Amino acid sequence: MKTSGEPSWISDLNEEEIEFIKFFILSSGSIKELATIYSTSYPTLRKQLDKLIQKIRISERKENDNIIQLIQQLEKEGRIDQEIADTVVQEYGKSLNCLIVD
Repeated sequence: MKTSGEPSWISDLNEEEIEFIKFFILSSGSIKELATIYSTSYPTLRKQLDKLIQKIRISERKENDNIIQLIQQLEKEGRIDQEIADTVVQEYGKSLNCLIVD
């Protein structure tokens, strides 16, 4: 679940993805320059960037998803415990992550 005021999509990223975003910003959004930093081709980095975009969109979708909001509401009301709520949300999130295409 969301922590410390940061957007939830950030907590869904791994260290490698956060580093990619950092270098993307430092290269002023130039995939060409990023390709030089990573010593790889433009199409490879474009594909990686597209996958990251999909991951962020799915994360935002999860945040606004009615099922997740329902589970969180049930947990707030004490109708299910936090561990069950977290497990259901996490597993549901995994199923949404399957929407990311390579």
